Amino acid sequence: MDFKLSKEQEMIQKAAREFAEKSIRPIAGQIEKEGMIPAEIMQGMADLELFGIAYPEEYGGTGAGYVCYVLAAEQIAQASSSVAGVYSVHYLGTSAIASFGSPEQKAKYLPLAGSGEKISSFAFTEPGTGSDPKQITTVAIRDGDDYVINGVKRFISAAYLEGPIVIFARDSETGHPTALLVDKFCPGYSVSEPWKKIGLHGSKVVDVYLKDVRVPASAVLGPKGQGYQVLQAGISFGKVGMCAGSLGGMQAALDASIKYAKEKSHREGTIAKFPTIQVAIAKMAEKVEASRWLTYRLAWLADNTTDLISFAKMAAMTKAFVAEAGVDVARLAVGVHGSYGLMDDYEVSHIYCDAIISEQTEGVADMQRLITGGSLLR
Repeated sequence: MDFKLSKEQEMIQKAAREFAEKSIRPIAGQIEKEGMIPAEIMQGMADLELFGIAYPEEYGGTGAGYVCYVLAAEQIAQASSSVAGVYSVHYLGTSAIASFGSPEQKAKYLPLAGSGEKISSFAFTEPGTGSDPKQITTVAIRDGDDYVINGVKRFISAAYLEGPIVIFARDSETGHPTALLVDKFCPGYSVSEPWKKIGLHGSKVVDVYLKDVRVPASAVLGPKGQGYQVLQAGISFGKVGMCAGSLGGMQAALDASIKYAKEKSHREGTIAKFPTIQVAIAKMAEKVEASRWLTYRLAWLADNTTDLISFAKMAAMTKAFVAEAGVDVARLAVGVHGSYGLMDDYEVSHIYCDAIISEQTEGVADMQRLITGGSLLR
């Protein structure tokens, strides 16, 4: 059992860290205030080949794998959870294409996604449904050699950015959910104004409106009528990025708290001398380390698994633990800062709001535990 990073992994981690510190962190506040990620940040990530890091070279990737993706995402999240959020959802969409796409679909979408020229999205949630595929109302009606899609999707990340989007709709032939690949902003595709969230302001979510969107039958992703299989696998791989984002936020909260505790004066010393502060810092460090190795192991499994059911269980277990730990660490960080931790000028207030969002998206904790428990008790 070797916990040491390879030279390639260390190089990618270092490059991502330097880019995050030099290019992202100085404008992290601007990203949150303006609610958008500047094009030069996306281009910088593309120049570092981060968007295709997990995919094989034959489809325009670098073949470095999910472990390197996590190492990069963790560093980016330490500087900006919003940038990491867009990075993560991009991999949620492309992972579904990589796992279930035909050779033609992979050749069409993965090189453009891997270069960062196109950003992927993943659209299952609707106004009236959460995680239940039986409630899906978006429909795909077969019309000759095409499908015509109608419906509304809710809280979809990066749906306002050009690229492919995986749409889940009930198809007219099987009556079950089917995944289909759609090019964003094709005829009939439109989006709402961004929802106003409590955090992750630079990573916007919108509703997607599909009105008579016509796609060829070749746009079906994976087996027809087996959309839940695509959903479960796609989200399982997507949780790798979600956990990396939470991990980066936790590390940023810990670093900020240590710095604050060492600098905040109290009489003839700093608040770092107080046992309560030391205990809080220790608790944060414990949760960060536990989350780090769970996340790294999940990334290793993503690179090496052949059993998607087992991987889905591990992804659910890891996401539940890491997302909750992220909230715990952020709350402790606010406590270390005291009243200052509630102020918008302090980083930990933003980390706290971001952590709450991560806990609630791509599967709430109890749903993850149902997946884990159901798998263990089968």
